[in-house]
Amino acid sequence: MALITKKLRGTEDVLPAESYRWQFLEEIMREQARVYGFAEIRTPVFENTQLFQRGVGETTDVVQKEMYTFDTKGGESVTLRPEGTAGAARALLEHGVYNDGLPVKASYFVSCYRYEKPQAGRLREFHQFGLEVYGTSKPVADAELICAAASIFDRLGIDDLSLEINSIGCPECRAKYHAALKEYFAEHSNELCDTCKGRLERNPMRILDCKSKICSGIAKDAPVILDYLCDECEEHFKGVKACLDSAGMKYTVNPRIVRGLDYYTKTVFEFVSGSIGSQSTVCGGGRYDGLIEELGGQPLPSLGFALGMERLLLLLDSKGIEIPKPETCALYVAALGENAEAKAFSLVKDLRDASLHAQYDIVGRGLKAQMKYANKIGAQYSLVIGDNEIEENKANLKNMTTGEQVEISLGENFVSQFTAIYLDNKTSSPIF
Repeated sequence: MALITKKLRGTEDVLPAESYRWQFLEEIMREQARVYGFAEIRTPVFENTQLFQRGVGETTDVVQKEMYTFDTKGGESVTLRPEGTAGAARALLEHGVYNDGLPVKASYFVSCYRYEKPQAGRLREFHQFGLEVYGTSKPVADAELICAAASIFDRLGIDDLSLEINSIGCPECRAKYHAALKEYFAEHSNELCDTCKGRLERNPMRILDCKSKICSGIAKDAPVILDYLCDECEEHFKGVKACLDSAGMKYTVNPRIVRGLDYYTKTVFEFVSGSIGSQSTVCGGGRYDGLIEELGGQPLPSLGFALGMERLLLLLDSKGIEIPKPETCALYVAALGENAEAKAFSLVKDLRDASLHAQYDIVGRGLKAQMKYANKIGAQYSLVIGDNEIEENKANLKNMTTGEQVEISLGENFVSQFTAIYLDNKTSSPIF
């Protein structure tokens, strides 16, 4: 029978045999978020469309081309989140989280949705880990955030990512820069792609981020934002660099980094890899001091980053960094007959109550098939019980790797006996 449907283009399934990879990354990210003082925030997968129009920016490709937007039955326009920051900022405002004291440090895991051409490292449904900081304008906060991202890569053994930083200034100095860009790109307007021709009037900085070879070639000789920074923005950027220098963080100043979302101000940064093709940015972020005010709140300087989970997994694979597999089944209990099945059920439940991974047959296999399945799932020990074992209240515990067997009681001390054997072999043997 043919499948009714298959997964939509641009989406991926995470199967049981692969999910441990995601869980391992998530555990490291949660731990690093904890040591840096972040607590998790969870927001809805869809929001009022206006949130992203105002927060992300009307002139961005995300808003103009990529959002999944639809009307509800009540006539309300809602959008599947294309990124995590706007929703986190909305939640902060709506619930007055900033009243609990500043800074507010929030972490998140989110699924995001953008209608783009699928390719390696770019999906229509993708997943991000992010950190957000609200309530500080100090350059040390920018450096701390960058170090928090770097700590995740360090934990994973990724040592060749390039950190690129830039400052795109504040609205005051950026207005002067926009004027210079308009003047420069106006001379090449006939050569620009249709999208960038529209950007020329609305937001010429977006041209710097165009992937067209023609537009990117023209942009190489465009004015540089660092030449237009006001004194405050210049001092802030110097402060960020000084903090990174003091921490021994290596970086390159790349004046062409602008990021793809309009809410960014001052510091922007990216961790870039040369190992995963065109989608080389694994992590990106920066400061967005005007976002909270844009969403209707009082001015509250803020900053954050997002790290792409799929791209990180691609990077690990490209570098041959293996994620450790979870421990396999500690004990498989094979049963012969109805009485043995009931006993197996009881023994396995007791083991699981003691936080041990135990399995038994739930599909009606014969003994030979049960043992074959025990091998398939990598059971470290097996126990076969039938009427004789139940009558004698004991059975032979078999080490599935060495073949060694030891008699074990099936009585009240079964769990403690097995645990002692299991842990002893686990610590004394490279296999267990």
